[in-house]
Amino acid sequence: MTEQIDTAPPPVRLAYGRHTWKEVVYLLGNLPYALVGFVYAVTTISVGAGMAVTIVGVPLITFSLAGARLLGRAERARARGLLGVRVAEPSPLPRGKGVYGRVWAQLADPVAWRSQLFLFIRLPWGVLTFAVTLVSLLVLWPLLPFLARGMANVDRSMVRGLLSPSDELERRIAELESDRGVVVDTAAADLRRIERDLHDGAQARLVALAMGLGLAKEKLLDDPQAAAVMVDEAHGEVKLALQELRDLARGIHPAVLTDRGLDAALSAVAARCVVPVTVDVELPGRPADAIEGIAYFTVSELLQNVSKHARARHAWVDVWRTDDRLMLQVRDDGVGGARLDGGTGMAGLAERLGAVDGVFTVNSAVGEGTTVTAELPWRDRPRA
Repeated sequence: MTEQIDTAPPPVRLAYGRHTWKEVVYLLGNLPYALVGFVYAVTTISVGAGMAVTIVGVPLITFSLAGARLLGRAERARARGLLGVRVAEPSPLPRGKGVYGRVWAQLADPVAWRSQLFLFIRLPWGVLTFAVTLVSLLVLWPLLPFLARGMANVDRSMVRGLLSPSDELERRIAELESDRGVVVDTAAADLRRIERDLHDGAQARLVALAMGLGLAKEKLLDDPQAAAVMVDEAHGEVKLALQELRDLARGIHPAVLTDRGLDAALSAVAARCVVPVTVDVELPGRPADAIEGIAYFTVSELLQNVSKHARARHAWVDVWRTDDRLMLQVRDDGVGGARLDGGTGMAGLAERLGAVDGVFTVNSAVGEGTTVTAELPWRDRPRA
């Protein structure tokens, strides 16, 4: 049996990986981008500075900074697509009050000035990278991957250092914008819950009560005994409606929290828990209403989780203040295994606390109970 030898040539493949070729494309594109950016930066800044003595100079500088922001965004997109640099977009420019406020906000924009600096210093580097990459591609191709990776790493550092929202203020603004969305969504969900509870609970019961009293009124003369029975049933419905309204009001903001503070309010919540709860509140005073309300509803929901899921024999609630932080801790000796993504509402609690610069941690090994620790910023209650 003769052996057949495959003499077909191997399939054609690129000499280097796709990441290398992406870096090559980026480096070759440095020169045209650097030329455009350098001409733009030098022209707009020099013309604006030269005409600063007139009324036209300041608007020209403002326009140049706005354009630099756009060019910086384009460069971040180019670096993201070809170099894989994940640079967060800076927060939008805050809108000042009036024309002068908007102009000053633009002139004081650190993102725009860093973008201008990036455009100004890129020309020598763009010429160098273009020349080295082109020569390596045609002559020194064995060294191309190493040269491309080294020069691309320098570009990555430039993009991160000058086009990234690196300062703490920018980072906090981005976080607060995200947290604001969480707060708005949470408030909308609470309003929908209150509307649903009113519609399905107290409102429906009051409608039935009105109909029952109307029938009793019609029977008052013809059948006083039946009318008395119907009035007695309506009286019971009134009590149930009042209880539902009290429960709903307690869910919005309990009166005991407003009148007596966290200690009494958390003791009332603990009394309704199906397992014994020890409450220890040590605070030098009362925090601001918003912080106090968040602390109350956090502990309340955590104790509901203990009642429903923990299978615990005992639970403990500790509240204290450390420096400028309000500390909450809810512990139980139950089965453990609680997680933020476990469907018990803890993820929502973590989001709510994060929206006010709080911290939410869960320690819940299986079989060893659950310890949830929450931190909130302490803000003093304004004096009346």
